[in-house]
Amino acid sequence: MSWQPTRDLIGYGANPPDPKWPDGARIAINFVVNYEEGSEPSMQDGEGYTETGLTESSSSSVGLKGRDLAGEGMFEYGSRVGFWRIMRAFQERGLPLTVFGCALALERNPPAAEAIRKSGFDVCCHGWRWIRHFQLTEAEERDHIGKAIVSLKRTVGERPAGWYCRYGPSVNTRRLLVEEGGFIYDSDYYGDELPFWQTVEGKPHLVVPYSLTNNDGKYAAGMTHADQWFSLVRDAFDVLYHEGATAPKMMSVGLHQRLIGHPGRMAGLWRLLDYIRKREGVWVTRRIEIARHWIATHPYPGKGLNE
Repeated sequence: MSWQPTRDLIGYGANPPDPKWPDGARIAINFVVNYEEGSEPSMQDGEGYTETGLTESSSSSVGLKGRDLAGEGMFEYGSRVGFWRIMRAFQERGLPLTVFGCALALERNPPAAEAIRKSGFDVCCHGWRWIRHFQLTEAEERDHIGKAIVSLKRTVGERPAGWYCRYGPSVNTRRLLVEEGGFIYDSDYYGDELPFWQTVEGKPHLVVPYSLTNNDGKYAAGMTHADQWFSLVRDAFDVLYHEGATAPKMMSVGLHQRLIGHPGRMAGLWRLLDYIRKREGVWVTRRIEIARHWIATHPYPGKGLNE
């Protein structure tokens, strides 16, 4: 039987390792912008309905058929406007950013792909399309992974070293990534605040956890204004920063162009970025740098890890 994910309810437990962040930082923080617009389920791409996930829509697209022009426009806001506003926020402050890029979405916006190519931001593959991988067959998923790699090489200039698919992976995803051979990490996990190793079919594979809590997806779940979002993520930062005096961790902050890209919400992101910049001992970094740092300072310890 091929490798399958197993549950681990213990993890590092009461004694997490010292990540040894550069310059003795108390916290490593990675900001992620999810570039999905143009790769979501749609009439044009054969799903028979318009996706409205993580938008202003008060109704679910599940079970609805036909084309929803309002939903399409909400996604287009993300690529037409929100993307550029987020890019400016980070570039004006000289801060790094990671792009979770859906390959087809970037194909459909060459100016955005070119801006990412020139920015120095890293791109973690967010799939060929923004669809649920656990609904794909193994053959379909393998095909999507291959197409995404080829596409991102062409649009942003290099193959992705990291992977994160929509919401949750399939039972095959991590094995297929290891089988492909060019990914050094994936972020398809929400259960920790530090990277960790797994052994997948006898090979080492690094997991760099992500977060749906420190995430602007809260705006699609009832959060109404920027002060709430800023307070939530600032408080998470403060707790981790305090704990980092003796047990440093990493923090992921997830952003979506069609959500936080709106002016009233961008104000909260501005406040957060400026708040963090005032603190000493903070490593704001790209996701690929966290993975590389972990590989260098906490190398793979050997087989037997959740095989």
